[in-house]
Amino acid sequence: MDKSKVTKALIIISIPTLYAILLRLFFGIKTWNDLFSVMSISFLFCLPTIVGALTVYFSSTENVKKFWYRFFVPWIPIFIFLILTLALAWEGWACWLMVLPLFLIAASIGGLIGGYLKLRKKDNKVYVSVLMLLPLLISPVEQSIGAIPGAYEAYTYIDIHAPADKIWDNITRVREISQEQDKGWLTKFLGFPRPLKAELNYNGVGAYREAKFTNGLVFHETVSEYADRKRMVFSIKAYPYEIPSTTMDEHVVIGGQYFDVLNGTYELGKLNDTTYRLHLYSHFKLTTTFNFYASWWAKWIMQDIQNNILQVEKLRAEKE
Repeated sequence: MDKSKVTKALIIISIPTLYAILLRLFFGIKTWNDLFSVMSISFLFCLPTIVGALTVYFSSTENVKKFWYRFFVPWIPIFIFLILTLALAWEGWACWLMVLPLFLIAASIGGLIGGYLKLRKKDNKVYVSVLMLLPLLISPVEQSIGAIPGAYEAYTYIDIHAPADKIWDNITRVREISQEQDKGWLTKFLGFPRPLKAELNYNGVGAYREAKFTNGLVFHETVSEYADRKRMVFSIKAYPYEIPSTTMDEHVVIGGQYFDVLNGTYELGKLNDTTYRLHLYSHFKLTTTFNFYASWWAKWIMQDIQNNILQVEKLRAEKE
């Protein structure tokens, strides 16, 4: 391969990758969190867009004329940035998986913007410079507005062919769940802790239980409403200081600055003489400036956890 072409390709990829690394370092400085934060639209949306624009802008006009080039080549520095931040432990695997679709789409949009600037046949250095400074200009404005907390619900249910008392026994006292019984595919893929066991100290209002997960994650639950074999409402609290730092990424830790589970509800309803429908829903809170995106992932994760618990309760109730 022509040496000059290799050098040119390295420049095209290395400049946007270096920009992404420098911006991540800048936004990661703790003492500047009041102005710049990784968990912001300014970072999560602007960074990949600018990376895409730079990748295409520094490319040859011949390549930029190809739509596939403008759309897909900006993904290369994004994946290099992903690998580097994982290797340096700047970000966790779960965090990257959740943000990757957004990064790839934004990088492609940036590639189209970079292509437009490149093909204008004018000196667009000023526009490119302003584009690179955009996150630093809008982040203080975003942080001054602040995150607006939002409450959301994750609803799930399952039909169980067993008597009500058998079902209810497996709700109030969930014996240890083996790895083979764990069917939580999404949480497993993201590397989240899996459920182990949970048991009420008694049946009624004020009862307490610890829902234990792997890697030291514990949900502290207190029953606020109770109707035997019909309905149970319980508050849920996770304390970040109890969770080992290696358990979850700081940006998605439960009970942390951005994500918290508030309460859960079991409801048992009779469908016919042999079948009951068990409902399980929870409420959780998000505190970010991009709740519209984060809420999708949070809901999918909570539904995966709940569906996993429901299938265990169904299996055990029907076997008994």
